[in-house]
Amino acid sequence: MSKRRNHDAGFKARVAMEAVKGERTVSQLAAEYGVHPTMIHQWKKALLEGASEIFERGGKKKAEVDEETVRSPHAKIGGLGVANDFLSRKLKPWTGK
Repeated sequence: MSKRRNHDAGFKARVAMEAVKGERTVSQLAAEYGVHPTMIHQWKKALLEGASEIFERGGKKKAEVDEETVRSPHAKIGGLGVANDFLSRKLKPWTGK
């Protein structure tokens, strides 16, 4: 029984690009690179579907930030502001201001 291999993104892109070029058949590429033809078809499909995203934003993907990641620090800042105001009012009798 053969062990399942993990291929890096560069290898997948290289094989998919050769499949898109069409100079050799998928069967020939599969024999050369030692992968199943179905995998090459999947990589080719992923390459063609994802290619349009490169040109949508000028090649730079904007970082996605979920709302919860932003909400938690903002809530903490608000709570600290309230605590700071409370303590500053309570300390005024001792500071003489």
